[in-house]
Amino acid sequence: MEEAFAKVEDMSAHIKEYVNNRMDSAKLNVAEKSSDLIAKIIAIAAAMLVFIFFILFASIALAYVFAKLTGEFYWGFLIVAGIYLLLGMMVWVAKERLLRLPIMNFMLQQLFKEEGEEDEED
Repeated sequence: MEEAFAKVEDMSAHIKEYVNNRMDSAKLNVAEKSSDLIAKIIAIAAAMLVFIFFILFASIALAYVFAKLTGEFYWGFLIVAGIYLLLGMMVWVAKERLLRLPIMNFMLQQLFKEEGEEDEED
C-alpha cells in the first residue's frame, strides 16, 4: 500500500514538473513572438518615417513645379493639397481592404508562425 502511495506521489511530482515546464515553454514562446512582432513594427515605423520625409519634400518640390506652371505659389500648393485630399478620400473609402485586412493578416502570420518558418525567414 505504501508503495502505491509512493508511486502516486512520484507521479504527481512528475506531473507538476511537466505542467511547470509547459507553462515556462508557453511564456517563452509568447515572449519570443511578441518581441519579434514589436521589432518588426518598430522597423516598419522607422521606414515609414523616412518615407514620410520623402513624401514631404517631394510634395514641396511638386508644389513649386505647379506654382511655376500656374504663375502663383498658392495655386501650386492648392493643387498638391487637392491631390492629397483625393488620395485621402480614396484610402478612407477602401480602408478595410487597404489597411485593416493586411495589418490583421500580418499580425496573425507573425503570431502563428511555426518554428521552421522563422529559420527560413531570417
